[in-house]
Amino acid sequence: MAAPGELGGLGSLGAAGALSVAEALSLPAESYGNDPNVEMIWAMKAYQHAEVYFNLISSVDPRLLKLTQLDDGIYTAFRAEFPDLRIDVIDAEELKSPAAKEKWRPFCMQFENQVEDFNYGTLLRLDSSKEYTEENTIFSTRIQFFAIEIARNREGCNDVIYNHRQKEAAK
Repeated sequence: MAAPGELGGLGSLGAAGALSVAEALSLPAESYGNDPNVEMIWAMKAYQHAEVYFNLISSVDPRLLKLTQLDDGIYTAFRAEFPDLRIDVIDAEELKSPAAKEKWRPFCMQFENQVEDFNYGTLLRLDSSKEYTEENTIFSTRIQFFAIEIARNREGCNDVIYNHRQKEAAK
């Protein structure tokens, strides 16, 4: 995955450019078609979110993190609907296959009016013990990201990242 500076960064747009981007992103998706500039902006936003999240789980004990005000409800609903889903290493087919999409859709939709931007594209690590890389990353919806990462934090899957960074910092 490219470093943040390689994507250009929103900071390079200046105040007027950033305002223009924010305004453009508030328009309905149908307004764009397949505009590559909008796709790049969304990719930058997703990458920045991933970078912030990874820095967070690297510096704060993941078991103590609260990602939303609805963490308890999201976790309970997730494990009720997907009790056996392996979250330490995600099989992309568990999110992307037609059968998986049919199962995920009602789960996601229950949070439509509760979680802001619940269906925005977000980057999700496939293997929770590894960093965001091109090979270890897929797009998911924001609510899928929250459900899986809340579960990873509570079930100890992200401890590997936190512990590794703590050992590096102690050297």
